[in-house]
Amino acid sequence: MLRTLNDINPEGKRVLIRCDFNVPLKEGEIADDTRIKKALPTINELLEKGASVILMSHLGRPGGEKKAEFSLRPVSERLGELLEKDVKFCQQNAGPEASRMAQDLKRGEILLLENLRFNPGEKENDPVFAGELASLADCLVQDAFGTIHREHASMTGVPEHIPAYAGRLLEKEIKYLTRGLKPEEPLCVCLGGAKIETKIGVIENMLGKAASLLIGGGMCYTLLKADGRETGKSLLDNGYLQTAGNILAKAKDKDVELLLPVDHVAADSIDNPVKVIKTGGADVPEDLMGVDISERTIDNFRKKILSAKTIVLNGPMGVFENERFASGTKAVLEAVVEATKKGALSIAGGGDTVSAIKALGFKEEDFTHVSTGGGASLKFLEGKTLPGIRVLQD
Repeated sequence: MLRTLNDINPEGKRVLIRCDFNVPLKEGEIADDTRIKKALPTINELLEKGASVILMSHLGRPGGEKKAEFSLRPVSERLGELLEKDVKFCQQNAGPEASRMAQDLKRGEILLLENLRFNPGEKENDPVFAGELASLADCLVQDAFGTIHREHASMTGVPEHIPAYAGRLLEKEIKYLTRGLKPEEPLCVCLGGAKIETKIGVIENMLGKAASLLIGGGMCYTLLKADGRETGKSLLDNGYLQTAGNILAKAKDKDVELLLPVDHVAADSIDNPVKVIKTGGADVPEDLMGVDISERTIDNFRKKILSAKTIVLNGPMGVFENERFASGTKAVLEAVVEATKKGALSIAGGGDTVSAIKALGFKEEDFTHVSTGGGASLKFLEGKTLPGIRVLQD
């Protein structure tokens, strides 16, 4: 049983919230504040119930050193605008200053600590650092799904010292991703993206659950090669050819329909293509690389998506960043949106998936659920109990 906000009375307490404020910055300005907005329901609920709130997060990869370009100060300013409240900012993430500012917080006030990854103890899950963080508050609310698969101090160390609960964002993520693992049938799983190694666990776990697996993106070429197809200069991971062959065999044994592309958009370059063709078949010419799925594959994928009751989508079908190679990804997203409107449950996840949704003119509301975690959602769909969730369970 997951401990949530329903299990605590926060009135008069100092509550430490682990958020995911790992937002993109451009010249010191926040380029996309989606992750900040996602944290607001939990923050507002605790403030309304009489808590004082201490927020913590990481930002980027500063390597355990304090670097100005990775400061969370811009986040505190944007958060203040969104909440229409003053957000105090501590230049430390632990130690005397953080302790003093936390102790001085009054009911309804908010404090944001500096980037957790300025301290090497965060990624090392240092018990001393975890204890310092825990000493700031009466309890922890975990709301950073994007790092829930990490054994870091703020994720698994702090709950060893103070009671810990799931925030509303984390609760929502678990609810919908669990429905992907225990779906209303038929389940259609559509996977894309560049690296097959990050999706192997998901494929193997879903082989026992899905009626159909649709695979595109750069990862499909390793599977096509294992199936005896010519892949030209397409992205290929030779180290996973045997694994890919095993997956094809397992799908056949389990009577799972595993659909690979039967035609491609192929080009001689991604950034500055001179030659772009539609292959008309599953093989890619030796002088070209596959960069998108083409019409027949789109039609095959669309039919399976529209016939599903539950759809799990993770990864784009091609190099959508180049509009010439975005048609497959856009068509698959359109099919998922259409299926959702007809009553299917759609769960989209992965950083590139979210980027494609925004870049190609879709909205998060078009889908039942869009996950905030890339690596975390993949680990969850592998069927694993993630460290940051395990410590929240009775």
